[in-house]
Order: sequence, then C-alpha cells, then structure tokens
Amino acid sequence: MENKIKQYDVIIIGAGAAGLMCAIEALKRDRSVLIIDKANKAGKKILISGGGRCNFTNMNSEPEAYISGNPHFCKSALSRYTQWDFMALMQKHHLSWNEKTLGQLFCDLRAGAVLEMLLDECKQADIQVNTYIKNINHKDSYILQTDAGAYQAESLVIATGGPSIPKMGATDFGLKIATQFKLGSISFRPALVPFIFHQYDIDKYFKDLSGLSVCAQVSCNGMNFKEMMLITHQGISGPAILQISSYWHQGDNLTIDLLPDLNASEFLLSMRETRGKAALKTILSEHLPKRLAQRLANVLMHKKLADLPLGEIKQKELINFGFMLNNWVLQPSDTQGLRTAEVCTGGIDTKELSSKTMEVKSQPNLYFIGETVDVTGWLGGYNFQWAWSSGWVAGQYV
Repeated sequence: MENKIKQYDVIIIGAGAAGLMCAIEALKRDRSVLIIDKANKAGKKILISGGGRCNFTNMNSEPEAYISGNPHFCKSALSRYTQWDFMALMQKHHLSWNEKTLGQLFCDLRAGAVLEMLLDECKQADIQVNTYIKNINHKDSYILQTDAGAYQAESLVIATGGPSIPKMGATDFGLKIATQFKLGSISFRPALVPFIFHQYDIDKYFKDLSGLSVCAQVSCNGMNFKEMMLITHQGISGPAILQISSYWHQGDNLTIDLLPDLNASEFLLSMRETRGKAALKTILSEHLPKRLAQRLANVLMHKKLADLPLGEIKQKELINFGFMLNNWVLQPSDTQGLRTAEVCTGGIDTKELSSKTMEVKSQPNLYFIGETVDVTGWLGGYNFQWAWSSGWVAGQYV
C-alpha cells in the first residue's frame, strides 16, 4: 500500500538564504511550509560565506550593483526588502556586525549565528535534508516524488541557486525545472572567480610572485573596480579581479592600472628630475611590492634599463613605461570555473517572472528566487541581499 501524499501549502526546494527567507515570510501568513534540500544540513553555503564570517549584506545595495539581462528587474524586490530590513532582523536576534571596506557588513558572531537566526525564524516549517527529488508533476497542484516520500502543495518555490562550488552540492537544478515547464533561461557562467593564464604569461609575469597583492584598478567591457589584486600560482585573484570576472568573456582583455592614484608617466618624470640617481626599480618598489616592481621593470621595460639611475633613462622610455603601468593589458586564458566561483551569472530569464511576486507568468504558483534567477550581484554582500529581497517578495504571495 502506497504511503499517503503529505500536504502543504508551500514547498520550497533549497534551504539556502533565499529559500529560508521565503519560508519565514510564508509562515507569517500561516502557510504550512516544507523545505527540501539534498544537502545534509540547511544553509551550507551560508556557513562558508565570507570565509565563515558571513558578509550578509552591503550598505550600498542598489540596483546598479547587479548584472541581469533586464537591469530593472531587481529594483522592485530590492526596494521592498532592503539592507536596513535585514539589519533590523539581526537586531531582533541581538546579533551585531561590523562594516569592512566598501560597505560590506560582517556578522560579529560569524556565519553560524546568521543561519541559526534564520532557522529559528522558520522553526514552524518542516525541513527535509538529505532528500532527493525524483520528479515534479503539476495538474491542479504540485506533486513531488522524492526518495523520502511524496509531497503535494499549492505553491512551489525553486531556490536552488546556481552550480558554483559543486563540492557543496550545487547544481543547475533550477534550469532543469525551467526546461520542464518550457521557460527561457540563460546558461550559468562562473562569476566572482579568479583568472588563470597560459603558462607563457605565468612564467613571464607571475612566476615566484604568488601571494603578492597590490591595490589596482581593473577594467573590462566598460566596467572597472579599484580594490586589491592578488597574484596566484595560476594567475590573478583578489577582490578587484573577482569583481571584473563577472563582466569578462572568453577572449577579452583586462586593463590593469597598477598605480591607480598616480599618473605613472608624470610621476617617473618628476622622480627623474628630483631623484635622478635612484634606480627605476628602487623608485617603483616604493609604490609596489619589491619583487613585483623588479619583475615589471625587467619585463615591461628593457631589462638593461631596470637597474639604471632614472637620470640615465630617456624621457620617452619613462613615459612609455609609465603608460604601461597605468594600462597593463593582459588576456586570461580562462577562469578557475565553477569549482571556485562564488556565484554564477545567468539563470531563469527574468522575462518569465513577475518582478512584483517572483511568480512565473505562464505557470501558476511556481516561483523562482535567489541566484536561480538571472540576477547576479557584485562581491561584498550583494548576492545575499538579493536572496533576502527576492525570498521576502515571494513569501508575500506563495
């Protein structure tokens, strides 16, 4: 005899940031809620976020910080549930935070406290972990067959995120559901991810410099970010690089300003006048890590000139070298891919969804929220804010 199908008002697939927020709001409306996740615990990505410190939002969470095929889509949700609203929730649970660079807010009690807060808020929900979904059917309601039994609900919410960091169990499940219901989607691409380079470029520029970092302004496809850049054994990483990676496509060049606060040509010429006996690499090492300064002087300038006093180097050569320091052009061979990407661009095409409710226009009572949707934020708490905002919105209607 078959087990009876368990009935709920709402089933949420995905016990991450967006799914938990949606559950919290649905419960406030006295909806019965089931959350299903195939991971062995809820909120696994929350726990590793920000190196375990949980960069839970950003003071500057505005629509301009999001990438989407429709840049206007995120405006409604972000305006209705803001960073201030999430901070109020934190205060309700007596959680404090501190602001790091560029408006990034980190929980003082680390990521575990944020997850505990969310789970406490949705403790009236049933949470099924270690549960795999076999199929989803829809007639008048949604029926899910899982390895733990069958469940039925009026509303179904897909909050499964993107496929970044697959070792955490991340997949493109959301796009498979989109295909089932004949919804348009944009293929996921790794974002907020380090770059790798061909061995020739690694040997030329980066060999033996792994671990060095420098403040740089990195540009690509009309966007630029000024933050720290880190040299790795495979290429480059750090906040500036992760940010620009979301805008980079295969074959694109990066333009890196290694001295973003200086006109390097004018600076070198002035140093030639006032400190003409100092070597080029010496002057450069006062503004860049010494080993990087030496490498750049050797590679971007003729090696013989790197050790010469500035006064013995022609003005034209210094001007050209300065220009290259402000406009160092590199072409990555690729990114490190989904393995290390913090998020992905792409997802469910926003044309398929109501920005007011996150409901699929052509499929009643089916909702997509969080990273599963084609809305991707910058590094620094923006993606959490989109999860909170989109989850909150859907929670008002499921």
